[in-house]
Amino acid sequence: MKLVSYLKDGHDQLALLIDGLLFDTEALHPDLPGNMGLFLQYWDDAYPTALMGEKMVREGRISRDRGKPFDEAYLLAPVPFPASCRDGYAFRQHVASARRNRGVDMIPEFDQFPIFYFTNHTSIQGPGDVVCMPDHFEQLDYELEAAIVICKAGRNIKAAEADEYIGGLMIMNDMSARKLQMEEMALSLGPAKGKDFATVIGPCLVTLDELEAFEIPAKPNHTGKNWNLRMTCTVNGQLLSDGNLGDMDWTFAEIIERCSYGVTLHPGDVIGSGTVGTGCLLELNGTGKRNNPDFVPQWLKDGDVVEMEIEGLGKLSNSIVAEDNPHSLLALKKI
Repeated sequence: MKLVSYLKDGHDQLALLIDGLLFDTEALHPDLPGNMGLFLQYWDDAYPTALMGEKMVREGRISRDRGKPFDEAYLLAPVPFPASCRDGYAFRQHVASARRNRGVDMIPEFDQFPIFYFTNHTSIQGPGDVVCMPDHFEQLDYELEAAIVICKAGRNIKAAEADEYIGGLMIMNDMSARKLQMEEMALSLGPAKGKDFATVIGPCLVTLDELEAFEIPAKPNHTGKNWNLRMTCTVNGQLLSDGNLGDMDWTFAEIIERCSYGVTLHPGDVIGSGTVGTGCLLELNGTGKRNNPDFVPQWLKDGDVVEMEIEGLGKLSNSIVAEDNPHSLLALKKI
């Protein structure tokens, strides 16, 4: 099942995406919540009811005339108002490559436990324009990831049971302003301003029943589901990043276990996977420079179109737009 949030009469409307058409949840069953927030809060009742509604559409018992063309809707993030947003660090290939490019050894702690950071959940957005300030364009980057959303509350969740708390998967672009990020992290704090301006998720939330055919075992000595899903990113039509969700070393289940230790996770909490190998310009530029001293680094600029695609999860498209404001934090530095 594919769940989409779109703008309708000035508010977020939840719909099912079926064969290119959007069916508002209330049109499928009067008891279904009309927005993602309530749908996740009442997941145990809403999810099977929505599955039944989808089946009725496919069987012709609900007219397709009730659907609206998906490509005509103003899409929002599938989870427009997440309760929180964490981002993991699950792909060893990306971490090892990035450290090698900086001339430092692979950090052994990566293989000991999964980590994550909190980002700005109020800066979550869906497809469309990503508006950036001047400092953001100082080494502006995308990060190709997947994300999950929590669909029921839990505390001290064990990894062996954590997949039951996953409402579905979606594409995530963890936008990064690298100059701001690197400057603040030199102080052993962050990332903060290098990350908090935009995180993109979408175009839909795909529930796990639809991804059963793609399930693969977790890596050795790891616990939880994983999925064989190709992940790509193009900028202005040029393929730059190409990876696979199945390369996750730490599973979402294991990340949930750590996130929920001594803490209650709530429906609507979004958790990202971290960047897939080759999944950002920082890594690609570092590899290019290491292999060729004359390599010219590439960063995102005003007008660029970033398109991410994950097999089974759809395509997430964003345009980079410069905000008409000259204010600069970098110019305010004291020294």
